[in-house]
Amino acid sequence: MANPKKSLEAPDPAGQVIYRDNRYTSRVLILPQDRQLPVARGRVSVSGDDAEALQYLDAHPDLKPLLE
Repeated sequence: MANPKKSLEAPDPAGQVIYRDNRYTSRVLILPQDRQLPVARGRVSVSGDDAEALQYLDAHPDLKPLLE
């Protein structure tokens, strides 16, 4: 039997979106306008309705969204 594929749906605006940092386990990402996103234990999370942070994280080559 074939396994059903997980669909890539838009994140829940009320929930958290988690990204895995494939290069560092701890660092601080600096967004435009000096916003900071801390990476801890190789993960960074942001609110699903934070469009600026999501755009930055999606474009970053070291970060991949965790699909749960």
